[in-house]
Amino acid sequence: MKQFCFSNDRIIDSKNASIHPMDIGLIRGYGIFDFFRTSGYTPLFLTDYLDRFIRSAEKTHLKLDFSKEELAQIIHDLIQKNDLEQGGIRMLLTGGVSDNHFSPTEGSLFIFCEDLDFPAPYKYENGVKLLAADHVRAIADVKTTNYAFPVWHSADWKKAGAEDVIYHHNGFISESSRSNIFVIKNDKIATPDQNILHGITRKRVLELNKKIEIRPISFDELIDADEVFMTATTKKILPVTMIDDLKIKDGKPGPKTIELMAAFSAMEKKNALV
Repeated sequence: MKQFCFSNDRIIDSKNASIHPMDIGLIRGYGIFDFFRTSGYTPLFLTDYLDRFIRSAEKTHLKLDFSKEELAQIIHDLIQKNDLEQGGIRMLLTGGVSDNHFSPTEGSLFIFCEDLDFPAPYKYENGVKLLAADHVRAIADVKTTNYAFPVWHSADWKKAGAEDVIYHHNGFISESSRSNIFVIKNDKIATPDQNILHGITRKRVLELNKKIEIRPISFDELIDADEVFMTATTKKILPVTMIDDLKIKDGKPGPKTIELMAAFSAMEKKNALV
């Protein structure tokens, strides 16, 4: 974590940031967050992330006392104060301290700047493994702070040498714990339409290829795919070459995925120059 953060109404030293122990963000796991990156001191795709954060606050009945423009100014001030040329920015809005210790009330807003590590280069070169898990994330279209299930389940990933999970339910897949999923078959690309977070990187990939289908995808279709990849702020586009102990096609990143990885990298560079 970098030296300075925003806490409630001002920029302070990060080590002095605090939250009340009875905040329902802590005792109930009720709050929202968002995370994005900087490149060359530019917050990438900032408008999209702020729009999603504001929508999440509205949907979860959390009071956000700052406009989109005010949030953007705070973020730019933090980037300069922390000299954050390349890194991550985490926004967090808690549920607050309520009389009944349950209902959302006026919470605390924090914005932190962080160092950022991407997956190792060999994972982009060789692809990664996902473990299948029967699960649907609560309020899936909101980036809530409730990550109890994947945090608990992550011990199993490490034992199995997996990068993450792939959620499925009633025969259909949805997302990974922190990423969106795309499948490719016969040069056609598709991504799930339900029980997902509408990721910003996912949105960018949809812009890169207007022919991508947004529809239900069965687990069988996933296993039978020619290529699979995941998208996320902290992963960009990451090839998936194994589900459980089953290889996707020949177990190597495919040409369509590699093509999109290059196109997304070019898009980011362009955005950083805006």
